Amino acid sequence: MDNGMNVILFEKRPDGELIQIEERAWTINMVAALEHVNYIVAGGREYETIEGRLNVDTGKLELLLVPMRNE
Repeated sequence: MDNGMNVILFEKRPDGELIQIEERAWTINMVAALEHVNYIVAGGREYETIEGRLNVDTGKLELLLVPMRNE
């Protein structure tokens, strides 16, 4: 998989509902950067990364995020 991996971003709402934000291909370097980052900006919004799951059935990395308040 030297061409990268599809990553799905899920937002966890305060009521516990999960909403898919986006799915896109990430490079291997972007996936490796997850080891060093706690926050992701997607669609102009900042999210805290809560956990990740590698879904081997679909071959995709799924990330659970919560939105940060922008003051």
